[in-house]
Amino acid sequence: MLPREAIWLGCRADGKPDALRQAGAVLTEIGAVEPGYAEAMFEREASISTYMGEGVAIPHGTDASRRLVRRTTLGFLQFPEGVDWGDGNVVRICLPIAARGGEHLALLSALARVLIDPEKAEALRNAADPDRVFSILASAVEEEMS
Repeated sequence: MLPREAIWLGCRADGKPDALRQAGAVLTEIGAVEPGYAEAMFEREASISTYMGEGVAIPHGTDASRRLVRRTTLGFLQFPEGVDWGDGNVVRICLPIAARGGEHLALLSALARVLIDPEKAEALRNAADPDRVFSILASAVEEEMS
């Protein structure tokens, strides 16, 4: 669910649209989604913000875009300098999700369990090694999905 090649550290974005393009790109580049999925992420964001609090956004597509998902996948983009997500919210961790069905609920639950732990959230914000991100998130996702 979280391929190591979907973990991008030290990203920079010129605002929310650029960050969303990068979030779509990570899912497209690893072959998890068809190219049109990124546009669906913009549609979702236009209807409701995917900002979750504590510097985290979890962008995802619309219900109609599920047909563009090849496999349920989670990505991880770290923006150390932060990205203005609107309404005074700054995103430092962007976790794009592509889900074929209801698996996104289990992914969201796993992410919530990780992100409410201040030490784990801080470790993700400051991670310098993709293996550290993988170890924090993969175990939570595997536990929730089993």
